[in-house]
Amino acid sequence: MDKRPIGIMDSGLGGLSVIRIMNQQLPHEKLIFVGDQGHFPYGTRTQQDVCQLALNIGEFFKRQNVKMMIIACNTATAAALSTLQQKMPFPVIGMIAPGAKGALQQEHHGSVGVIGTASTIKNHAYEKALHQLDPDVLVVEKAAQPLVSIVEHGQTGTSLAKQTVDEQLTVFDQQPVETLILGCTHFPFLAAEIQQKLGKKVTLVDPAKEAVNSAEKWLISHDACNDAALLPQSQLYSTGDVKVLESGANQWLSNSNYTCAHLEL
Repeated sequence: MDKRPIGIMDSGLGGLSVIRIMNQQLPHEKLIFVGDQGHFPYGTRTQQDVCQLALNIGEFFKRQNVKMMIIACNTATAAALSTLQQKMPFPVIGMIAPGAKGALQQEHHGSVGVIGTASTIKNHAYEKALHQLDPDVLVVEKAAQPLVSIVEHGQTGTSLAKQTVDEQLTVFDQQPVETLILGCTHFPFLAAEIQQKLGKKVTLVDPAKEAVNSAEKWLISHDACNDAALLPQSQLYSTGDVKVLESGANQWLSNSNYTCAHLEL
């Protein structure tokens, strides 16, 4: 048993989708979350800039004595995963490899669509990961940066959200796919609108779910789960406006035990 916390980072509120799954699958794990809203968005920054921001958060987690770090940000995964894995004294799990594997494990995955931030799509992070696993799979990529802002501004479930999703995903009208990877942790909060746009036959793959599965397997195999009787209180930090974090947490982490605070890095 290992009672130390798990560190989770994101560029903003999207990482709450990972916390939501963690709370369902591993409710006894204490979580420390950093939403780097003070430097949001990551998707339009350089790879070097994003890597340094992720390293700063990794150093904070090191001081908090975490047992594992999850990069709940596809952009930061592409930019910083290998660097963090080399420099941090704990295991670091990203989004892209688990997400690609999860897509290809679908029974009839067919052609695979990927939506993500401008940076993730520009670097073809998912396309490379998918082709490493299956060189013949057809991949259709689409940058959908405006969807990130919809989530950050608490506009999910609105007519604007539906309109923006419809506009951003028109490429799949001409290039239909059977499977779609939600290549940004903000996007699961728009799953209803995305499913409505693409139709029920398209399977949506949430890399956050796949990453949590990977984390759970590691914890079990290393006898590092926290099996304390009482559910722990997680700590959520924002490097920006903590009120925005509180609003998102209240909306998406109902019935969870957490505190919110501002963090200077």
